Amino acid sequence: MTTSTATSTETPNGVGASPQRPDGIVKVRGEFAYASDLWHEDMLWGATLRSPHPYARIVSIDIAQALAVQGVYAVLTQDDVPGVNRYGLEHADQPVLADEVVRYQGEPVAIVAADHPETARRALQRIAVTYEVLEPVTDSEAAVAGEGARLHAGGNVVRHVKIRRGSSFDADVVVSGVYEVGMQDQAFLGPESGLAVPDTEGGVDLYVATQWLHVDQQQIVAALGLPVEKVRLTLGGVGGAFGGREDLSMQVHACLLALHTGKPVKMVYNREESFYGHVHRHPAKMYYEHGADRDGKLVYVKARLFLDGGAYASSTGAVVANAATLGVGPYNVDSVSVDCWGTYTNNPPCGAMRGFGAVQAGFAYESQMDKLAEACGLDPVEVRLRNAMAEGSLMPTGQVVDSAAPVAELLELVRAKPMPAANDGSDLRLLPGGVSNTTHGEGVVRGVGYAVGIKNVCFSEGFDDYSTARVRLMVVGGEPAATVHTAACEVGQGLVTVMQQIVRTELGIEQVTILPMDTSIGNGGSTSASRQTYVTGGAVQAACLAVRDRLFKHAAARFDMSGASVAGGKIVTAQGVVADLADVVGSEIFDETVEWRHRPTQAVDPESGQGNAHVQYAFAAHRAVVDVDTELGLVKVVALDCAQDVGKSMNPQAVLGQIQGGSAQGLGLAVMEEIQIDGGKIRNPSFTDYLIPTVLDMPPMSIDVLERADPHAPYGLRGVGEPPTISSTPAIVAAIRAATGLALPRVPVRPEHLTGT
Repeated sequence: MTTSTATSTETPNGVGASPQRPDGIVKVRGEFAYASDLWHEDMLWGATLRSPHPYARIVSIDIAQALAVQGVYAVLTQDDVPGVNRYGLEHADQPVLADEVVRYQGEPVAIVAADHPETARRALQRIAVTYEVLEPVTDSEAAVAGEGARLHAGGNVVRHVKIRRGSSFDADVVVSGVYEVGMQDQAFLGPESGLAVPDTEGGVDLYVATQWLHVDQQQIVAALGLPVEKVRLTLGGVGGAFGGREDLSMQVHACLLALHTGKPVKMVYNREESFYGHVHRHPAKMYYEHGADRDGKLVYVKARLFLDGGAYASSTGAVVANAATLGVGPYNVDSVSVDCWGTYTNNPPCGAMRGFGAVQAGFAYESQMDKLAEACGLDPVEVRLRNAMAEGSLMPTGQVVDSAAPVAELLELVRAKPMPAANDGSDLRLLPGGVSNTTHGEGVVRGVGYAVGIKNVCFSEGFDDYSTARVRLMVVGGEPAATVHTAACEVGQGLVTVMQQIVRTELGIEQVTILPMDTSIGNGGSTSASRQTYVTGGAVQAACLAVRDRLFKHAAARFDMSGASVAGGKIVTAQGVVADLADVVGSEIFDETVEWRHRPTQAVDPESGQGNAHVQYAFAAHRAVVDVDTELGLVKVVALDCAQDVGKSMNPQAVLGQIQGGSAQGLGLAVMEEIQIDGGKIRNPSFTDYLIPTVLDMPPMSIDVLERADPHAPYGLRGVGEPPTISSTPAIVAAIRAATGLALPRVPVRPEHLTGT
């Protein structure tokens, strides 16, 4: 059962309603065109040759036999990259095609274009590459210590963030622990895919599944050596993202092949290649020490966190900043000493994934809070309540939390929820392992666990974070209608629906069309950091207000516009309804483009970590109930209840979906999801061996949605997508600990961790 606070709206299908998604029916019917469905007459198929080694020197590459395959149009190596053979989100450190050295298993070495995908794959097999295999660096803590090879000119530390505040590091009660988080995959169902179409003037159009059109464009033009107007991107249908599409995958490769052959080139990764072709969640090793008084009130927190960024930087610098600045959790503490390192290794590259550094830290600090509760003889919720942040609290960075921070209320809400009924064993499907008839409940014990988390919203540390929106109001078929044009990527989260809702609310009309998202309009920023409803929603609202202002000035020639507003296709003033909107608009087109920014942030001080680094903070709490078969090492999550503050529930149904989805990914990290790495090599690059939760694994969720408005945000909204991923994992592991009495300092929790085998 799911519960939510009621939200009313004066505009049908406007802000606060849950209208039907414009892409919903075609997706349910299987008729939606994803990027992998794209097709062009006379197109070729692109394929990528990847390194089998985590670390090796390229001695030679011979492409002659591949070029001799009938149907092959091109075989390209790093010598064929016309521009800069480097790209990257924060640092341009990753080769488009490997030159001299490969730094991870799966690094692209050569690309092929052929008239059939099988032909392209056969050609790949005929490319002869001679490698000198080198000893890989695979441990992030050792990389910080300077052990092993120097993988990049600047050394093996991508970034080190220090947070220093306060001076009291003595306490009556001290608890410590070492925690580890495995490498999680975004596991989106739609693989990397796109279609590059060359024009007749040396340019190219790319239709691609991505999260950030303009940053893709910037990196592509640098690699191609072309002016920006020669490379145009349009968003293809995206089958999920979760951070894994922020970095480039096949974008430059497809464009290179298309320009080289003069033909359209399509590239689609298979599932195994997808595991090699995108970044993952940073694995982490974290050392924590919490000091408190005898009543459980925190005095200090010390922490050292090591995040493995893999072979290239991607967004490691920003992930490290998040892990450090949020690394104490949603708790008041006067003295903090946190060091967080992000490193280069020869493991697969890691970057953005839902929760972005806060997930790793959250598992550690919440595990510590449970240890502190035990040491002080307190209930796990009580120790959190005694330290819970509230509005006006100070972050470890010295930033004031200047909007609602209902941490205590969220914890009380999940604690007050009714407990699920005890399992009497009559329905084996409800037991861990029961579906396979491996148990009848002989060794099953139940546990309950709690956790709460904090997440920043939008980009941070002084990044120029903005979005551009164009709104046009006109009359179509006798009715007022609007179009919305942005470059903000719809990746399945429902942005297209929310943009329609905002226009309906601000312009008082029903008919709203969302135009294709492309680079012909200004930057929309990345679909990440829980930012699109905030920033692109803010841009759409601002563009609507600009349109409405022009409309009212136009109408003022005919009417007294005192106290004017629009609703239900009418213009309403202090005198009541004065005109139909369609009559006032007439043949005019009211067209406004707005570039909208949130309030500024600043980089943290490099020595103290002090500064107003973040735009907004969001909070969620979970209570997990689990059944654990201690003989088989199997876990069944019986309930995973949540309370979250969203500021304003823009679309209540979508909000619940985001909370459920984020919780599912947190459950996956808790008990099953991990890319297994051995000597830098991926052991399980498939959905056969990389397990993700199914409908059988997800329990019922009772959800409370709070709406404590943020006065600094459009509509008072707060980012929704990431917080539930942060608190769900430690809540589940806390419940498993409560059931078993085991320490469980690592996720995911595996059967051997529970049985000792």
